Amino acid sequence: MKAKLTFADIGVTVTVPQGTRIIEVSEKVGAGIEYGCRESDCGTCLTEVVSGMEHLSEKSTFETNTLAQHKAPPNMRLACQTLVLGDAVVKPRG
Repeated sequence: MKAKLTFADIGVTVTVPQGTRIIEVSEKVGAGIEYGCRESDCGTCLTEVVSGMEHLSEKSTFETNTLAQHKAPPNMRLACQTLVLGDAVVKPRG
């Protein structure tokens, strides 16, 4: 099954296999989602979900704790942890 993931910051929509992580696609299309995971800066890939939150994977305990540490609002997810299960629109944290 496929899903459409739209990056609102650059106006690009990509069709991806369900279960693809947001960060994998953002790297390929040049979206403005920053990530410092590889430099031990967890939480830099905070991503705003504009629509389609119900089409994303459940939050893991790790993601829930990281979002709480960053005092992230309910519409934010970690791009490195979130799997696309259906159509969604995202953009870098504002």
